Amino acid sequence: MRKIDETAIKRVASGVIDCTLPKSEWTHAGHFAAALWLCRHRRDLTEADEIRMLISRYNEATNTANTDTGGYHHTVTLASMRGAGDFLASYPEDVPLSDVHYALMASRYGDPDWLLKYWSREVLFSVSARRGWVDPDLSSLPF
Repeated sequence: MRKIDETAIKRVASGVIDCTLPKSEWTHAGHFAAALWLCRHRRDLTEADEIRMLISRYNEATNTANTDTGGYHHTVTLASMRGAGDFLASYPEDVPLSDVHYALMASRYGDPDWLLKYWSREVLFSVSARRGWVDPDLSSLPF
């Protein structure tokens, strides 16, 4: 994986906030870039209701419907935000986000299926997990 710089990380997060990020850039790495930036610079947007509104609004702006089968997924979002926040907290505040993001993507979080170590596919992709928080059914989260 290539390392992205500070400017790119801020651009991804800002693009989600102002709904201008091209949908093609809302990748697994893009999600974590935004999560890290929000955790460091906009903690107010990381609360459960705030992040739900932020991502739902972004999805709508990119013609992604927020339904029972697509769009915003609350459990995935909160687990990922918590994982990103926990990972970020293990670094001093002066470490560039580009370094943290690169390390995060080289960790277990870099695997797009990382959540399936904690949730069964059936539970994670249920309507209940998409709409609200559902606790893991396979193993406790490491944070």
